[in-house]
Amino acid sequence: MVVFRMLGPVEASLDGRMIDVGHVRQKYVLAALLMDVNNAVPADELIRRVWDDRPPQRAIGTLQSYLTRLRRALGDEASIVRRTGGYALVVADPLSVDIHQFTHLINQARSTDDQRQAAELFARALGLWRDQALTGLDSEWAVSTREWLAGQRLAAELDHTDLRLALGQHSQLLPELGGRCAEHPLDERAAGQLMLALYRAGQQAAALAHYWSVRAVLADELGIDPGPDLQQLYQRILTADPAVTAPVAQRRSQPPTVPRQLPAAVAGFSGRKAELAAISEALDSSGDTVPVVTITGSGGIGKTALTLRWAHQHSPRFPDGQLYVNLRGFDPSAPPMSPGTAVRGFLAALNVPESAVPADIEAQSALYRSLVADRTMLIVLDNAADSAQVAPLLPGGAGCAVLVTSRDRLTGLVTMHSARPLALDVLDETAARALLATRIGADRLALAPEAVAELLACCAGFPLALSIVAGRAQTRPGLPLIALVDELRDATTRLGVLDEDDPGSGITAVLSCSYNALAEQQARLFMLLGLIPGPDISQAAAASLVGVRPAEVGLTLRALERLSLVQQDLPGRWRTHDVVRLYAVNQGRTDQTEQDREAALRRLTSFYLHSARSATDALDRQVQPVRNEPLVPDCYPEQIDKADAMAWFDRERLCLLAAQQLAAERGWYQAAWEMGWWMVIFHYRRALYQDFLTTWTIGLAAAAHLDSKALTIAHRSLGRAYSRVRRFAESLEHLNKSLELAERDANQADQLRTHQALGLVHGGRLKDHVTALAHFTKALELAEELDHQVWRAEAHNEIALCLATLKRFDEARPHSEQALLLLRAAGDRDGEADVMDNMGMIAYQSGDYERAVALYQQCIDAYRGHGNRNSMAAALERLGNAHRALGQHDQAREALWQSLELFQLQQRDPDVERVLIQINEISASV
Repeated sequence: MVVFRMLGPVEASLDGRMIDVGHVRQKYVLAALLMDVNNAVPADELIRRVWDDRPPQRAIGTLQSYLTRLRRALGDEASIVRRTGGYALVVADPLSVDIHQFTHLINQARSTDDQRQAAELFARALGLWRDQALTGLDSEWAVSTREWLAGQRLAAELDHTDLRLALGQHSQLLPELGGRCAEHPLDERAAGQLMLALYRAGQQAAALAHYWSVRAVLADELGIDPGPDLQQLYQRILTADPAVTAPVAQRRSQPPTVPRQLPAAVAGFSGRKAELAAISEALDSSGDTVPVVTITGSGGIGKTALTLRWAHQHSPRFPDGQLYVNLRGFDPSAPPMSPGTAVRGFLAALNVPESAVPADIEAQSALYRSLVADRTMLIVLDNAADSAQVAPLLPGGAGCAVLVTSRDRLTGLVTMHSARPLALDVLDETAARALLATRIGADRLALAPEAVAELLACCAGFPLALSIVAGRAQTRPGLPLIALVDELRDATTRLGVLDEDDPGSGITAVLSCSYNALAEQQARLFMLLGLIPGPDISQAAAASLVGVRPAEVGLTLRALERLSLVQQDLPGRWRTHDVVRLYAVNQGRTDQTEQDREAALRRLTSFYLHSARSATDALDRQVQPVRNEPLVPDCYPEQIDKADAMAWFDRERLCLLAAQQLAAERGWYQAAWEMGWWMVIFHYRRALYQDFLTTWTIGLAAAAHLDSKALTIAHRSLGRAYSRVRRFAESLEHLNKSLELAERDANQADQLRTHQALGLVHGGRLKDHVTALAHFTKALELAEELDHQVWRAEAHNEIALCLATLKRFDEARPHSEQALLLLRAAGDRDGEADVMDNMGMIAYQSGDYERAVALYQQCIDAYRGHGNRNSMAAALERLGNAHRALGQHDQAREALWQSLELFQLQQRDPDVERVLIQINEISASV
């Protein structure tokens, strides 16, 4: 079994044998992945962890190289995989990483009531430490992580010491406590532990002297006196109070009142394992502060159900009781509860007579904090309106834990009280199905699997919707589930169906409470967000949706997020739950005109179109507009530079596809056609061939409503798209149609571009290089007639490749050289890279492997700089083969591994299989 160690130097071992994980930078990468083992770490976050804000010039390539070497070093014992959002190191058991084993043991120790077992668990956890964590790593991330882990270690040591003092081990603790106090002279808890151990060991004078020593240090360093706990301990030692002579666990002679106020757990609860674990982790890692977790989300998302589930599961952790209050922050039948009312309720539960309750809210809160200070209690504050309502109800002692639910994000608690936020999303399909099975019965679900799948789709993982559907099925045991599906299938009436059994507690009633709290501009944006065609929206796009400048819409979006009506899964990208979106659409039909909604969608479509044009123009200024859809008033497209263009397309890819489809459906044919045009370069460089096909299927349908020029380009583009998905018959059909239209219109430029496309299909796909050469030769003739420098270069380049494939190398080279000269004169860096790539192939095919390596390396550097993963993957494969031909097996494997990763990223399975075979062949031959 492989074991990873980070609590000291970063190491890995297999069955006791050390694994060579490489140089120090590879150890940074390994540590960065192990910290989030089995979870994806974004590539830019990995780069930040390894290099801070000073990454090397080609950081992504270097990172991929390190990941490749780590894969080889770890072999089959652990895998580094590419996932959506980054890279993950996957292991069978997360506890094989000492940091995670340490956390697991600490959590176990803190959750058990058996003091001896807890002490043993703490000892095992602390025994994992060999030195400072991440020894030898000094990036900002490593330093901050080391400091954080040191704090976790100290907290565990202090908890362990409390247990050992309670078990009477004061004498054995004295040397350890002396060293800890010297290392942490301002830590009053450690000082108190040493004083207590000295006193119980018969050294009262030494205990009192240590108090005065700590008092002097605090006064000199911070200008403060010791806290009340240390002062009280000093007084008890001074007066030989019997309470400090006995173990801590025996101090309380009579148990206080134990309130048990938790409501019953919600029936049919399912899923949420990660969220339940996150609550436990947050409460266990709070250190000496009051642990507070805020559980936020939209109405009906299951905040209370999750909170009560966790509270009932972990009630033994809180032997002094559980307090609960519904603060009615978003209750349609009553205003929010005042903090004073809630505090008085807690005081009553703690047996404080009404006559003894102070009149002032601050005094009430102080009394409440005093009563729970030494207790281990859980306080559940349900349905809070905002942070101000919650603050007076927070205890002061670290023995208590607080769970707060709200539709508001409660940022004040996070900022001022170090609360740990947990935002709830919808249930995944497995949990949603389990909820229905629990409520309706698995046998009934099994009888109608297709109906169940549609019910799940209609509810979109929204717990309240699922519960309402389950309730309808339970109260109608003889009703076929397909009948429920028929009622819910129409999205325009779905909310009404979900509300009709109990209008006061249905989805509309729940969401109306949040909607009614919105200001006018917030309500307008919320309703329009229900219309967006894509899965989410950026702040810039949202600004055009409502027709205001981007700076003005940010506050509105954050206000909606604070009330959990929208959320950010990724920074700067906003989305609404499907059921919430239905409510927004329904509300918009009531509160907005059809003209308002139409104008908003027109602005949004114009935003995507003109932003895509800006991004494409940044990538390649040779792409000229063939149509000019005018900018819609009150639309503010983004101006995108070359450095961010590909990333912008990555972020907006699904929204662009959805916006193009929307434009076609609404009859905005010019916009639909032009959006396909401005996405071509992105789809090509990212090898998104299915997207390429989709956009030009839409583009061709739109072109039928435009002119012959648009139709010619649409057929050509669709033909190129079909060739990329290896549907060559359809490809040639559309390309020949494009050529026919271009010849009919006597359009030489379109004839040229279509001959090029036909040549690529015949030569690159069908391997008919003679036919391909004829098309490319015709393209060159047309380019020379048009005197178009770049098109001439492209034709020379393609002719060179055909001739080389036909073994006519002496004829091929002059064409390549001419292409390179023309492109350099035109300043076309992307084209230069393609020519050098082809020149590398010509050199390889003619046996000049060293020249091939040099040319491939140049073009790969250029492709990497352009973000052209498509061409870079193929060029890396060719570079690997050139190294292999020279007998340079290590370099060949390295290039092929990088090629493999890019092909995997693009989901190009045949290419992945081919490169894997080549890697295995090299490994078998050396």
